[in-house]
Amino acid sequence: MAPASPTSRSGRASPYVFILLWSSSFVTARVGLRVISPLLFVGVRLIAATAILGMAAALRGSRPRESLRGRWHHLAIAGALINGVTLSAFHVGMVTENVGVMALMQTLSPMLIALAAVPLLGERLRATQWLGLILGSLGVVLVVAPRALGSPAGWRAVALGLVGAVALAGGTIYFRRFCTGVPLLPATAVQIGGGAVLTAALALAFEDMHAAWTIAAVTAVAWNVFAVSIGAMALYYYMLAHGTAGRAAANFYLVPGTVALAAWALFGEHLTPTALLGFAVASAGVALVARVTTAG
Repeated sequence: MAPASPTSRSGRASPYVFILLWSSSFVTARVGLRVISPLLFVGVRLIAATAILGMAAALRGSRPRESLRGRWHHLAIAGALINGVTLSAFHVGMVTENVGVMALMQTLSPMLIALAAVPLLGERLRATQWLGLILGSLGVVLVVAPRALGSPAGWRAVALGLVGAVALAGGTIYFRRFCTGVPLLPATAVQIGGGAVLTAALALAFEDMHAAWTIAAVTAVAWNVFAVSIGAMALYYYMLAHGTAGRAAANFYLVPGTVALAAWALFGEHLTPTALLGFAVASAGVALVARVTTAG
């Protein structure tokens, strides 16, 4: 099974690195969320990443900033959806739900993206790839339905996962429609900044913020700043710029299995046989999506 990747030789390693980094976000967030409220955790992460990327972009001079002229607002909207809404929803959900299950909820995004990319972006998927997307969504249902029906807390977490998946799909489509061809560094800074502003507003409005800045908590936040918000998101935008939206998003099918294995090894989180079957079915979807070259 191989990740969906850009066709250029230089980009072949990007999906593998992205999967590992994005998966690590769920595991390290579980550590941080034990002592930090979820919206504060996301807000600090995004604000720090924005400051670092902004300073790096400023050191590059004025040319990158000029190339973003007229598209700042598009980048901020895409970033608010992908970073702000998606991360906020999933982190709040992870307070009460298994991290592997929340990671699996993200795999609904490729189906939503594929459905929207056909009329909006002119992308075309072959029958085999559509089958892969359907299998991925079926795997999600096998895992999520029992959790949603089991308790009110499970339903709330699943609902938040749905919100996050829709926001990730919407932000991805928006980026592909309005933000391609922009310099990666300043564009990523603007997008993460858009997410930071939205998350900070949500935290101030709705959360009773609290934190105990232990070594483990600081390490979790730092990892999510550098490895995930900067590293993984830059790779995601790179894959979007050099491939199709559907193929870039298909890599999320490989994240849940990676997260579930890590959560079992580190936190003792277990899944039912039905859930394990759902993980297997969802992960198989990416093999079909990635096997054939997307036309369009």
